Amino acid sequence: MKRKRRQAEDEDLKRKGAENWMQKGKASIQFDEPPYIISAASVAGSKEGEGPLGSLFDVTEQDDMMGQKNWEAAESSLQKKAAELAAKKAGLTTGSIRYLFAGDLLGQLIATSFGLMDLEIPLFGLYGACSTMGEAMSLGAMVAEAGYADRCLSLASSHFATAEKQFRFPLAYGNQRPYSATWTATGCGAVVIASQKAARKAQTKKPLAKITGITTGKIVDFGLKDSMNMGAAMAPAAFHTIWQNFQDFGWDERQFDRIITGDLGTVGQTILLDLLRKEGYDITGIHMDCGIELYDGEKQDTHAGGSGCGCSALTLCAMILPKIQEGIWRRVLFVPTGALLSTVSYNEGNSVPGIAHGVIIEHVESV
Repeated sequence: MKRKRRQAEDEDLKRKGAENWMQKGKASIQFDEPPYIISAASVAGSKEGEGPLGSLFDVTEQDDMMGQKNWEAAESSLQKKAAELAAKKAGLTTGSIRYLFAGDLLGQLIATSFGLMDLEIPLFGLYGACSTMGEAMSLGAMVAEAGYADRCLSLASSHFATAEKQFRFPLAYGNQRPYSATWTATGCGAVVIASQKAARKAQTKKPLAKITGITTGKIVDFGLKDSMNMGAAMAPAAFHTIWQNFQDFGWDERQFDRIITGDLGTVGQTILLDLLRKEGYDITGIHMDCGIELYDGEKQDTHAGGSGCGCSALTLCAMILPKIQEGIWRRVLFVPTGALLSTVSYNEGNSVPGIAHGVIIEHVESV
């Protein structure tokens, strides 16, 4: 009844021409003409290629240095290759992309700025930590639906070695990792998002999916100070975004085939399920975490699972979107999660806040 009443209210607002009728609740948007995801590309590192999703990636690099002189340049190479491949798979040149939404984990987004400058696409550089893919897709969808861009490119990357070098210890140090730690994924995922008008005009092949709504996360801090336990730090933010999505749209977990978090790993997953259960929601049967899916926990020694901007981006492009396109999953809530810490904040004794951005992705029947 609540959902039907909300739908009736939306139709009434639309008829009256209300300017804010697409706004849902406190933090969500329901798109009037949902933009399409018309292509996706995934470029993974060697360890990721050895995992359960290895056969699904477009490109698996056997040399994690990518032929570059340093790790940071290697990550830049990942981004450029994924961006160019996503455009190619959409039948486009990079010059026909209006805007680029991209980010990484490094200071001043150097993987993004050095990796994508040659593309000469107007850039919005983003930092949402490991939630960046959700942020990039949210903004890309908003811009496309509003008519500010016919097509835009959203992507995010991470690299195990660059992240360890910046946030933890140099690899040569050989430090031991606690079991709560996650493995930063080496890889980049990129999607081309187009307005319905642009997609129809181009008469392209059937889209992978459509973005029907978003729920923008807020910063959530439970006071955790263990930088090696990212799952616990991010789980409260994932909980809040999922809960907020339910409140804003007037529905519950039964409306989704899958609710997919970005990189909580096994530790964060347990916390998330417990927090939602206390609020009366049980997503146990439909929850999936990209950090758990990307690696074989028993064979690959990743401890709690995977993390990093590339973790959710790779899993989305290689596994999630194909399943949605095929109709195996009709509606998915994709919730990349991020830990908003830096070496400065950690060394000053601050806690590790989290954030999560929700993107509602649905199957497209026909264009």
